[in-house]
Amino acid sequence: MSVAFVVEDRVARVTLCRPERMNAVDAATERDLETIWQEIEARDDISCVVLTGAGERAFCAGADLKGAETTGLDYWSESRPNGFGGLAFRRSLDVPVIARVNGYALGGGFEMALGCDIVVASTTAAFGLPEARVGRLPLDGGMVLLQRRIPHNLAMGVLLTGRRFSAAEMQGFGIVNEVAEPGELDAAVARWTDEIVACAPLSLRAIKQTVNRTEHLSPAEAQALRTPALVRALKSEDALEGVSAFQQKRAPVWRGR
Repeated sequence: MSVAFVVEDRVARVTLCRPERMNAVDAATERDLETIWQEIEARDDISCVVLTGAGERAFCAGADLKGAETTGLDYWSESRPNGFGGLAFRRSLDVPVIARVNGYALGGGFEMALGCDIVVASTTAAFGLPEARVGRLPLDGGMVLLQRRIPHNLAMGVLLTGRRFSAAEMQGFGIVNEVAEPGELDAAVARWTDEIVACAPLSLRAIKQTVNRTEHLSPAEAQALRTPALVRALKSEDALEGVSAFQQKRAPVWRGR
């Protein structure tokens, strides 16, 4: 497979394994990613996902254009309901996803990062949507997600120039949560995963499901929505365990039920 997938201690690691192509996504990689996202959705032993790219140069350089014969219109007409890499628009994945951006996050790679909940980037990382420079468009998330995440003029500055932005600049825009030196990137990501895994897994799912399903609602409407994950979390044994552990001044033992 062009994507590595391992799970350990409730953390799933999804790694694009095409460093010779700067981890660009071709049709086979896209299929592999979709299979992995569906498996994660079906499992109960995962509290957090870390998405990254193999090697040191790139997180993901977007779609692999080598040998591409389809026109931009043909590409647009293809069904990608979940956005680039099956992640940019995905709303059925209730597990928190961290983007470990170790290098270039360009085009679809940037769109995948926008589909993550937390972004931790190396100081050597670079972000951009260069599609306009090759006569294409950021169809799988860039045009519609970025303008909803950051102020209009900042989004347009990214979209209309196609230039690359540093991790520090993206942190200033509010896209990146933390910037670390290359040698400290894994430690930074581990801090985030440790804190997420310390939370009740059903609470994590309920929070993300509620956020995903209420973005378009007013605060009052969102507050009134009873998502399945929310109800399950509130009725769970873990809800009782969390209070008991707090009262007894000990670490909770989560059972995911």
